[in-house]
Amino acid sequence: MLHRRSFLLGTAATLAIAPARAARPAPPATVDGLSAALEIVDDRYGVPHVRAATIADAFFGHGYVVARDRLFQIDLAHRRDVGRLAEAFGAAFVPHDAAARLFHYRGDLDTELARIPPDVLACARAYVAGVNARIAEVTADATLLPLEYGLLGVTPLRWDVRDLVLARGAAAGNVDDAVRRAQLAALGLLALDEVMAPLRPAGTLRVPEGLDVAAVSDADLAALNLGALPFGLAPPARAPRTDAANAGSNAWTIAPSRSATGRAILANDPHLALGGFGPRHVAHLSAPGLDVIGAAAPGLPGIMQGHTDRYAFGRTNFHIDQEDLFVLELHPSDPERYRHAGAWKRFDTRTVAIPVKDAAPRRVTLRHSVQGAVVSHDPPRRRATAIGSIALQPGGSGAFAMIALNLARDWASVQAAFALHPAPTNFHYADVDGHHAWQAIGFVPQRRRGDGLLPVPGDGRYDWTGYRDHRALPGVFDPPAGWFASANQNNLPPDWPRDQVPARSFRDPVRYERIAAVLAAQPRHTLADSVALQHDTLSAPARAVCALLPANGTPAAALLRGWNARVDADSAAAALFEILWRELGQRVLAAIVPARARGLVTEVAPAVLLALLTQPDRRLGADPRAARDALLAAALAAAWDRATLLMGPDAATWRWDRLHQVAIRHPLARLPAIAATFPAIAGAGAGGDESTVMARWLGEGADWGTQGGASYLQVIDVGAWDRSLMLNLPGQSNDPRSPHYRDQYAPWIAGRMLPLLFGRAAVDAQAAARRTLLPAAIRPS
Repeated sequence: MLHRRSFLLGTAATLAIAPARAARPAPPATVDGLSAALEIVDDRYGVPHVRAATIADAFFGHGYVVARDRLFQIDLAHRRDVGRLAEAFGAAFVPHDAAARLFHYRGDLDTELARIPPDVLACARAYVAGVNARIAEVTADATLLPLEYGLLGVTPLRWDVRDLVLARGAAAGNVDDAVRRAQLAALGLLALDEVMAPLRPAGTLRVPEGLDVAAVSDADLAALNLGALPFGLAPPARAPRTDAANAGSNAWTIAPSRSATGRAILANDPHLALGGFGPRHVAHLSAPGLDVIGAAAPGLPGIMQGHTDRYAFGRTNFHIDQEDLFVLELHPSDPERYRHAGAWKRFDTRTVAIPVKDAAPRRVTLRHSVQGAVVSHDPPRRRATAIGSIALQPGGSGAFAMIALNLARDWASVQAAFALHPAPTNFHYADVDGHHAWQAIGFVPQRRRGDGLLPVPGDGRYDWTGYRDHRALPGVFDPPAGWFASANQNNLPPDWPRDQVPARSFRDPVRYERIAAVLAAQPRHTLADSVALQHDTLSAPARAVCALLPANGTPAAALLRGWNARVDADSAAAALFEILWRELGQRVLAAIVPARARGLVTEVAPAVLLALLTQPDRRLGADPRAARDALLAAALAAAWDRATLLMGPDAATWRWDRLHQVAIRHPLARLPAIAATFPAIAGAGAGGDESTVMARWLGEGADWGTQGGASYLQVIDVGAWDRSLMLNLPGQSNDPRSPHYRDQYAPWIAGRMLPLLFGRAAVDAQAAARRTLLPAAIRPS
């Protein structure tokens, strides 16, 4: 069981460790792209501290160290994004390459680059040069290549800064939700969508005028329905619904007036899918005029979550509906034309040659309408569909936003950097002057009509007329409560205009409500309090469900009635509740969703399930409470039997972490050679679930493993930077030969935070390795 005291003691013990043995510098190396000598100091936790003479050189170092630690990860993602997988892996990847290229930016790349402030662009160019410098290094010395390259017989691609504005990602956004709603409308059951995806803020689903819902099908997303890539690699466009529904994050800021330190505190733990490559890499970039540390997305320049020498920053998902699905009518005799604005327009058509390993290039035709990428083209039905996406608009690349934020010095310059940040985000800020702030950021499409919740006719009536930036979204500077938190809940102000709601897909507020209750009750919040809250396992749904059970019932009821509703790793009751919760969901789904709609409504949203159990209505029958009680009793008996089957007959030996295992495997582990070379990082389980602040959501189907959660966590003591804490699952390196391949797995399981070292003296005291990079014009003596 995890307790706040153990967090505090674990943190204190970590900070009190003896200095590391003095690191012996590695021989210097010469590289192309640097202007002056650069030093990389790796601390004992695998965090590289880049010390450069110029800001651009610091970003060169960032590209270099990410490629050093995660080259195959960023190279594979780069190949996927630019549509060059088939070139390395064969013809089976051609459809996926075509889908990726369909979502490339079609405008002038040089014009896009010219939109970027010169200092930001210089840093992006330097980052790319740093990646390429490491690629050149490992290409020249094959012993340095990550092991995957020898096993797969491929070589890494060189990068080009133009790729940062070219590849926009084949993102489906929420258009699959739009298709589902149209299909439900065709059955006359549109209201059932609320069972699976309740609108937040509440709204009314309406079929757009002119949309033939009976004609809408999954085929309308053809280019995005390619399934998993060969050998199990996740497809570029789609994520499992479980991940998509739970991806989010927690973040909060504490004002000095409510902090035990007398300084601001910022905490953030982004929730992402777990089980493959780590989604974050921690680095420290320093140069005259720059000092920033924290977590980056591998392959994206700049730090996403962390702090500079002036301010700390974090983020969670905000919600903006940034994609629409347009249904196009094709010309009866010319399928390359479609009806728009009272006339027949011709698709913008390109034929591209996709290189294929050991075969001739494959030629594919890519089409775009005035709205966006054509993902389905069906001449026999005189039908096509196109996706309008913010990502494909001029300025829609977010690849430069982190650099701009890292270069900012205060709240005013941070706000200026938001102009380069199209993705929907709750941005949290706290500075050394004692200020803290929140701003919702991202680009909001402006629609002629409609709300984007269902597909719309592509005849021009529903087209976009442009987009607005963060200035059209809410924010607050120095919130009066002395704290501010976001957990993907609807945080639009109560008086926000109904016609300016950016999305209706905000998440269940259950995590936020727990965070708010804890923070409001802590007038002197400590770092340990933030760590404990990030690992909080109290489940509001569990507490509510257990209160419904009879006091003198079965052993199952007795176990749950005596439980504290904390989904702790070592809890038998937590294991039983999780099995019960899934059983209840399946039984309620069968009770309230007609069989003909279950292929579309495949689950009951947690908030809907809980509401139906605590306040049963006539969807359960003529006597809702009696039906609820019978359903609950049957589900509880089935859950006990299932728990016995899974964990044995002795309930005293049951533990949630026996089922809720945390396993990290190489994304290509379906290949025997990869699986043998890259051992799974496994052997322990976790507490928590999707409803707890310590979000650790489950897999789908019969899988009880930990599918996602906060792989990276940070708690920042603003101004006393060396007191800040972090974790990065499973470690900094993807190389099993590295000591940092899995060294943060055990601390992550235990909730034992590690120091986020920042000051030069603190870093040098814990230095484990040193290396100097020299410009190619300078040769080492």
